[in-house]
This record gives sequence, structure tokens and C-alpha cells, in this order.
Amino acid sequence: MKVLVTGGAGYIGSVTVEELVAAGHQVVVYDNLLYGHRQAVHPQAAFEEGDLADRGRLEQLFRTYRPEVVMHFAAHSIVPLSMRDPLPFVRDNVSNALNLLETMAVHDVKHFILSSTANVYGDPERIPIGEQDRLAPSSPYGESKLMIERMLHWCEVRYGLRYATLRYFNAAGASERCGEDHDPETHLIPLVLEAAMGQRDHLDIYGADYPTRDGTCVRDYIHVVDLARAHILALQALDESSTVYNLGNGEGFTVQEVVAAAEEVTGHPIPAQIAPRRAGDPATLVASSERIRHELGWKPQYPDLKSIIGSAWRWHQGHPRGYPD
Repeated sequence: MKVLVTGGAGYIGSVTVEELVAAGHQVVVYDNLLYGHRQAVHPQAAFEEGDLADRGRLEQLFRTYRPEVVMHFAAHSIVPLSMRDPLPFVRDNVSNALNLLETMAVHDVKHFILSSTANVYGDPERIPIGEQDRLAPSSPYGESKLMIERMLHWCEVRYGLRYATLRYFNAAGASERCGEDHDPETHLIPLVLEAAMGQRDHLDIYGADYPTRDGTCVRDYIHVVDLARAHILALQALDESSTVYNLGNGEGFTVQEVVAAAEEVTGHPIPAQIAPRRAGDPATLVASSERIRHELGWKPQYPDLKSIIGSAWRWHQGHPRGYPD
């Protein structure tokens, strides 16, 4: 299929492009390179630099490449930033998605996969979290994703869109080609590895008074390659019906446990200090991924934390300053 991947130069998008190319799809990446890296784009994928706010550029893109399906990764995704300045954050995420969906409707593109987030659940009522559980975003970032999810429903009602919403828990790890390189970096595992490599003096642990087994937040980590492969399975099933899937391993680890595992994997001490809680961080987020396992046969190939950290560690050792751009 001809697949348009917005944000395909970013962390998860670039790994998904790898998997799409390996599966034989024709891929075009559309990215403004605000968060992504040109070097992360697979050499067999076409690349177009541009912004989703530019409707004219989108029209040109669709006329030129005539995509059959869109995978939408492009978004502002830094939760603390969304808490500090919510209105422009939500505006950009929602209006850009709206531009994309309107362009799809004009060009009669009927298949869409959304990169969503576990943040739509907020502070969950039960663990593990199922797709039918209460939706109560704990940040403007999560709210923006939920607004896009709701738009997809009406696009199906009015335009016959078939979509899959994939609610990620904590993507981590690396493929052989692609890894995490954010500026600023806010994700735990690359921050831990930067401390192990001596690139930062210490790791800040945001809060040690949560109602968890050691007081630090619990998160469900999923290898980025497993995450990408779930997109391929969702793409193959789009003709059947629209759906929502959680993507996680179903097992949670505290921040302290991640630090201990990283020390074992890297062989380096990781100095850490306790910092105040960050607004918008629930105590525990762990997924039930039984729906996608049962319906699509998805099964994580890298389910254990040390394998996830080990793949990230190898990538960071090979790219100590990230991508060369």
C-alpha cells in the first residue's frame, strides 16, 4: 500500500517506517523536522519536509503521492510543556490533525492510524487499564489526543473512514538504525543512559511519595519495534472495522527499578536525586493489551525490561551525541 507517515522522522515514526518498508509498502514521510531527524528516515522511503499547518502543502502532497492510508505520529508530546502552556499546545495538535483529516476527506482516503497515548486515561480507576475504562486525561497533551480520537468517530460516521487508535504506554528501546534523540529529552530510559554515559551529572526522579512499592511512578515499557509491528497488524485489519488498542507489556516497573536494571545492563553507576513531582504524572499506568493480542495476534518479541534497555544502550553507544544532523 501507499502509506503517508506524518512525523516519520521522529522516534516511533522512523522505526515504524522501517517496518513498513520491510513489509513491502511504499512509504512517504512528511515531517517538519522540529522534533525529528532527516537521518532517521529510511533510505527507501520518500521524504517531504513540511508542516501540517500548511494546507496548500498538504494538498500538493496528496496530489503527488496519492496515499491509500495515513499513519499520524506528528504532534507536540511533551507533557510538562503542555501543562505550562496548554492552549497553543492543544491548538497545534488538534488543528493540525483536523487539517490532515479534511485533506484526506477531499482526496477520499479512507484509512487512518492514530498514534495516541495512555495519558487519555489520566489517573486510572483500575490496573491494568482496558480500552473501555474511563477517559479522563491528566494533561493538555492527553486531552489533545482524546479530542482527535473523538473526531475520528465522526469522520467514520460522515466520510466512511476506517481507523485504528493505538494508545501507547511507554515506548522505549531502539532498532539497529533508529533510537531516541530528543531535545530536550524527557523520557526516562534515555535520561538514565545519559547519566550512565556521564553526559549528565545525575538523574532527577520526579517524586518519591507516590502510592507505589517504592514511592516512585510505575510505568509499562514497550519496545519500540514491538510498537511499530503493531501498526503493521492494525494496517492489515483496517478494512474490517475501526477500533482502539492499548499497546503495552502488561507489567509495570518503578523508576527506581528502571535505574537498577540500567545499572546492571550498562555496568555503570547512575547517580540520582529526588525532585518534586511533575504535574500531570499519574502514579501508575499499566496496560491490558489483551484486545490486540486476541484480535490481531500481536505478541511483544522484547517483553523484558533488560532487553529494552539493552537495545537502547547499544544505540546510544553507537550514537553518543544522537543523530549527526
